[in-house]
Amino acid sequence: MPIQQTDELKIKLEVFEGPLDLLLYLIKKDEVDIYDIPIELITRQYMEYLGLMRMLDLDIAGDFLVMAATLLMIKSRLLLPPEERPELEPEEDDPRWDLIRKLVEYKKFKDAAGLLQNMEVSQSNSFLRGSEDIPSPASSEIGMEEVTIFDLISVFNEALKRIEPEVIGEIFAEKITVADKIEMLLALIKEKISVPFFNLFNHIATRHEIICTFLAVLELVRLHQITAKQDKTFGEIMIVRANE
Repeated sequence: MPIQQTDELKIKLEVFEGPLDLLLYLIKKDEVDIYDIPIELITRQYMEYLGLMRMLDLDIAGDFLVMAATLLMIKSRLLLPPEERPELEPEEDDPRWDLIRKLVEYKKFKDAAGLLQNMEVSQSNSFLRGSEDIPSPASSEIGMEEVTIFDLISVFNEALKRIEPEVIGEIFAEKITVADKIEMLLALIKEKISVPFFNLFNHIATRHEIICTFLAVLELVRLHQITAKQDKTFGEIMIVRANE
């Protein structure tokens, strides 16, 4: 069930990856061949992430639901014995290969965009001889890369699985809000330059407080107060003060 937020604070991400990004993330995380996707596994994980995004009351585009329907259709088709599978029309493509083709094309596009972005950053750090511009000192975060919303949701899911099932009395007794957590996080990053993302959920015993903490992080990222980085793909995520 989505957490009920006050009208004064609605968490809405300005940039939100789409369903193909989520599928590529899961494929990379599970280290599976994009041309031989284990549909049952990927579908189960995709639906789990979709459920987490709904729980967080994130603004999910209809494309995510369309992809969910596509995955479930492919999964149900593969579960049938070959002789019982409905035949495709002559002009119809196998939905599994159609999905793989879309993923491969999208991955090529993303890789090319990432290469261009890296080239742009490289050029911006180059200075012609005699230039009056003086390069700033190297950042302590060199080698750190930005994380995706799905990296954050993955850690959020781990934190949720760690807590004990709640009783009804505990749910109604919960008083902490997203605004409270934002204040706590601002005080924390004022004291420390960076903190491991997973550590933010230490000593939290209720699902409600974990959700509030996660939404507070998203809101501060959106407001450019903090950034989330990791030193390698699927490495430990660090929450870093934005001006650092």
